[in-house]
This record gives sequence, structure tokens and C-alpha cells, in this order.
Amino acid sequence: PAVAAAMRLGAVLSALRPALPLLLGLSLGCSLSLLRASWSHGAAEERCLAPGPPALPARGAPPEAAEGRPVPGHEDFRPRIVPYYRDPNKPYKKVLRTRYIQTELGFHERLFVAVLTSKATLNTLAVAVNKTVANHFPRLLYFTGLRSAKVPHGMVLVAHGDERPIWLMYETMNYIHQHFGSDYDWFYIMQDDTYAQAEQVKALVTHLSINQDVYLGRAEEFIGGDEQARYCHGGFGYLLSRSLLLKLHPHLDGCRNEILSVRPDEWLGRCIIDFLGITCVSQLQGQHYHTYELAKNTEPEKEEEEEFQAALAVHPVSDMTLMYRLHKQFSRIQLDRVYQEIQDLQMQIRNLTALTPAGEAGVTWPVGINAPFLPKSRFEVISWDYFTEQHLFSCPDGSPKCELSGASKADVSEIIESAVEQLNRLYQPLLRFSKRQLLNGYRRFDPTRGMEYTLDLLLEAATQKGHSRVLAKRVSLVRPLSKVEIIPMPYVTEATRVQLVLPLTVQDLDFVANFLDMFAMNTLDTHDNALLTLLFIYHPYDAQRVGQVDVFAGVKAMVGELEKRYAEVKIPWISVKTEVPSQVKLMDIVSKKHPVDTLFFLASVWTEINMEFLNRCRMNTISNWQVFFPVHFQEFNPALVYRGEQTASSNTDFLRDGHFDRHSFAEACFYNSDYMTARTKLAADILDRDEVLESMEVFDVFLHYSGLHLFRAVEPGLVQKYTLRSCNPRLSEELYHRCVLSNLEGLASRSHLAMALFEQEQANST
Repeated sequence: PAVAAAMRLGAVLSALRPALPLLLGLSLGCSLSLLRASWSHGAAEERCLAPGPPALPARGAPPEAAEGRPVPGHEDFRPRIVPYYRDPNKPYKKVLRTRYIQTELGFHERLFVAVLTSKATLNTLAVAVNKTVANHFPRLLYFTGLRSAKVPHGMVLVAHGDERPIWLMYETMNYIHQHFGSDYDWFYIMQDDTYAQAEQVKALVTHLSINQDVYLGRAEEFIGGDEQARYCHGGFGYLLSRSLLLKLHPHLDGCRNEILSVRPDEWLGRCIIDFLGITCVSQLQGQHYHTYELAKNTEPEKEEEEEFQAALAVHPVSDMTLMYRLHKQFSRIQLDRVYQEIQDLQMQIRNLTALTPAGEAGVTWPVGINAPFLPKSRFEVISWDYFTEQHLFSCPDGSPKCELSGASKADVSEIIESAVEQLNRLYQPLLRFSKRQLLNGYRRFDPTRGMEYTLDLLLEAATQKGHSRVLAKRVSLVRPLSKVEIIPMPYVTEATRVQLVLPLTVQDLDFVANFLDMFAMNTLDTHDNALLTLLFIYHPYDAQRVGQVDVFAGVKAMVGELEKRYAEVKIPWISVKTEVPSQVKLMDIVSKKHPVDTLFFLASVWTEINMEFLNRCRMNTISNWQVFFPVHFQEFNPALVYRGEQTASSNTDFLRDGHFDRHSFAEACFYNSDYMTARTKLAADILDRDEVLESMEVFDVFLHYSGLHLFRAVEPGLVQKYTLRSCNPRLSEELYHRCVLSNLEGLASRSHLAMALFEQEQANST
């Protein structure tokens, strides 16, 4: 029996042997889970607290916080999922998403500023406030009782129709709540005789919690009132939180009827105290609201008190000149602080870099700025541009030498002055330098750090004893990239209808069939929201014979076939007779036949339309803001590039054998309303001299006669096959020259042309 039992046990073990690792793993996992659960339970029960009374809550925390209960107004802000519920009894409606994600998430803008002014000071003190601090605040409005006949430029003014101070304050608070109460977290109220340090006010609100009712300013006592109650002095400005404004709004009518006061700031302070029980404070959450009261005949340039330099608001400011002087002085103080912070940071960087493996050799120049870009191949080398004080030897139009003017001249002058100033700061009082001449100048733009300059200066160095000597010195400077700023742009969608305009001449007839095929395949078959208008340009001789022989009869037959194939599509055409097909004159005819909100895409017959580009045309063209002039990709002459070999068929190589034609401005995306506005200004400028239009393109109209952004960028979605375009000699010299250059540069690359010449020379030699 024992032998039989052993045999049975061996058979069982052999059967369980494949599952033995699984069983061991399960048992080990369960054991570890039990051990971990017992440790966690024991840690939760045993607290490392000494016996005694319960701990007190932190300073400023309510009593309920000590017991672990949630406190009203002190909720822990955590994301929560709101379940979706749809009433089955109501019809289904499509959910519309918000335009911006911050709206859907409930984000608010940070700071709104209201300036209280009057009819008497609107054109003086209010203008001074607008010129000093308006550019630093994200949103600023001016509130007055009665407005003057003309509102100063660049100011948004709200007039309430009554100059009584209490009424002005009441209407202002109502207006702010109604129009901006749900959009901003903080509201700063100031008078036009107050100078506020905008950057300091913005920094203050970033350090305050939005979850509290805040009434912050210069706290003042009520005359004959409660000793504990304080109101915020209006002359020094005060800050209100959004939560306080929302709670205060229902009581404003009661305050207007029940509270009597002469001063609007006292009236508002009494209203907040009586109905909300909140008093004005000058210090909150570790942040101080520093103010400074100006005495009569004060010289801001001579104020060196620490209280003045730390002030967020200064009052009273009696005139515009004093406002500008204060702004200049505080700007100088802020600039000195920034320079000192830069020096401190540079010293810390030097000290820390010495401890790194690279040692002091790892310190870049200037300290704190990114190191220069290191190219990995010769194709990544950033070239230097040579310049003198009069000329630039790297011109935008490709010419070898052009006159230094405009922004480039101002840039060079500023760099030279800065170089001499830095030398004097470094060597004074031993030496004093003055510029005699710029010998050589080099500059390049490094995208990792900014604009770099190298200057060879001929300087005259003078000593303290009056001795002077002329010497040459090389200096290097960097204009670093500053803080990146996001430029706000209007919202656009991809649902806008695009109206294609295609001008056609007799020379274009061989390419029309391919254009219509691509248009049908990429827009009509895909049901893209795009329409096409053809513009037939007849020569006067062809126009006279149109009854016998219509040169565009074949094109009209193709259009008819498309309209039969797509019953819902209509392709209109417009016939024009002219010897000089001016782009502006042709666009004038098309513009009059379409609504003002039409989005035009001015195309050429060699363009291959696709949905990708049409969407970019929609997104890059913004009504009353921006027009789009894409730079198409022009393929090279296959006879020179491939020389009998098979062309590249891979989609990844379609942008290899060609170039972006920067000389062509034939394609453009713009709204009809923007074109009509610019065209009206052009008509007023040229009067009846229509011959001027022959030397202009649509690009020139927008460039010189509109204040819109001209967005010109390379467009890989616009690929054109090679063709030798015919250049009309009757156009202006500039347009003709541009057309010739486009043809020449579109032949082939330098390497391809060199190979073609080499093969031709070899063939001739043999």
C-alpha cells in the first residue's frame, strides 16, 4: 500500500508540475498583499502624537478646519466629473462647444482696471494716465459723468450722464458687474489723478487667492464712525475681488437709497461694511499695498525714500507733466532693479557653473544667454551679413549692395552707440572713447539666442590728462530674444466658402484641362465648399472675331461637361477685352460681381487645387485683419533635371526637384471687403491716372493702401509643374523683370545646370 500511495502521489505531482510556477506566484502575491494591508492598517491607527490637547488650527484657518470638516468658502478645488443627463421627453439638440477651451473650463481673465475721470480732466489727466499705464494693463476703461465733444484717441470711454460723484460710483459698479463681472477675477478702481505702477499691481494680484472676498487699498478711518471700520481711499486706488463684487451687486440699490456721503470712496466702503461686513485692509495674505502721498512742489527725480520707491500708487497728481515725470522716475527705478537682478543671476550662474564638470569653460557669453548654435553640417551654417554705416551687402531683393535705410539703419546706429557706451562704462574714468568710423560690421540672426553683431570700430581714446590716440577695436554684441508674446488673432473656421478666380489668356489654353480636372477631383468630388469663376481675357483682335472663331470655345465646352456631370455646380465666366491684363483691373471687375463678404482665392492656371491648401487659405485669411499671399512650389525643367532619366515618383520627393518661387505674386487669398477698402484708398491717391494700375499687382494694393497684416509664407500644398511663362512686355518694368527672373530661376538648380553644361562640353569636345 505504501508503494501504491507513493506512486499515486508521484503521478499527482507530475500532473501538477506544469502549473506549479503559477500556483507559487499566486500564493506569493496573496501573501504580500496581506502583509501590505496589515502594515497600512497599523500605520493608520498609530499616530506619532504626544498625549495632550488637540492641535490648534493654522493661523487664519476657521475652527472647523481643526476637526477635519469642510469649511464654507474654503473648499478644496478638485476637478469633478459632471454626469451627462438628457431628458428623454425633450428633442435632441446638438451640443455646441465653446469657441475657446478656457471658456469651457471656466477660466477668467485676471485684471480689469476702471479709471474714474470727469469732463474737466478727460483731455488732460485721463490722457496722461492712458499714455503711461494703459499699455501695461490688459483691459482699461474710463468712466465719466458727462463726456466732451471729442473723445481722445485710443481711449474707451463710458459716460453715465451725471457728474454727481456718488451716482458715478454707483453706475460704474453696476456697469462693471453687468459687462465684466463674469470675465475677470480682480477689479482695480483708480482715479485719473492717481499714478499706479501697472507692473506692481499685476504682480500683486498674482500672489492673492481668488477664493476670498478682498477689499484692498489704503485703509482710512471714517470721520466720527466706528474705530474698527475702514474704507479704501479712492485717490490711491483699491482692489476688489470677483467674489466680493458678486455679493455686493444685490445691495447697491439699497446703498444708494440709505447711505449718505459726500465722497464716493466713503460711500462704497460704508456699503461694503454694512451689507457684507468686510472692511478695507492694507495688508492681505502677506502682500502689502504700499502708497505714497505727494506733497506740493514735489520733485519726483529727487525722491529717494524707500516708501516712494516701493509705492504701488501715488496721489495726488496735479497735472500731466507731473504724471509723465513720475512715470519716468518709476521706470528708471524698475529698470535699475531689473539690471541688478540680472547681475545677481549672472553671478549665481558663474558660481554654479564652476562646480559643473565643464568648469568655468562652460560659462557662455553673455552669461545667462543660450550658447551660439553649433551647425552639424555645412548646410546649417548661419551666414554673416556685412554692412557699413551707409550700405548693406546682403539685400532682400538679392542685389549685392543696397543703401542702408529704415529699420536696418536705426538698428546699426543703435548698436554702434551701445558699443561705445559699454566701452566707456568699462574703462572710465581712465579712458574716454568716441567713435570716429565704423570700419567693418557683421551681423547674423541666431534663432537660439538672437541677433549677433561684430563691429570693427575706429575709436579715439582720450586719457584724464588730455592725451588722445586713435585705435581700432573689435567688439561683439548680442541683442537677445526677449519674452515671447502671443499675438491675439480673431477666430476663423474652415467652413468659409472659397471663391476661386482664374484669369485665362490665349497662352494658357494648353493647361486649362489639367486645372479643371484637378478642381473637379479635389473639390467637386469631395464636396468642398468652393466655387470657381473663370475670367476670359480676349485680345482686341480675338474679341472682334469672337462671332466667327472663339478662342475660348474649347474651355467653355469643358465647363459645360463639368456642369452636366455635377448638376448642382455652376461655373460662371466673365469676358474681358484688353491688351494689358492688369491684375488690379481684372480684380476690379470680379469684385463688383460678388458680395463684400466673399473670400477670394486668386489662382493661376498652373495651380493644382487641393483641400489642404484651401483650408489653409481659410485659416490664414482673416477679414479686416490679414491677407494671405502663398509662395508656391515650382518644379524645375525635367529636361534639365533628369536628362532622360525616370522622374521621381515617390511622394516624399515631390518637393526635391524644384524651388519656392518668391518672385511670383499670382496667388492670393483675401476678402472682398478688404480689397474694396484698399482699392478705394488707391483710387483717391491716383485720381484718374489709370495707367498706374498697369504697374501694380493686388499685393501692392494691400501693401501700400491697407493697414492689414500681409502674411506671405511658403506653401507646400501649391505645387506647379514646370512651364515657360510668357512675360508681357507691356507691363511695367518691375513686373516684367520679376517674370523673367521667375522663368530663369525655375529652369534648374545650380548643380543641375552645371551638369548640363558639363555634358554639353563633353559632347562638343568629342
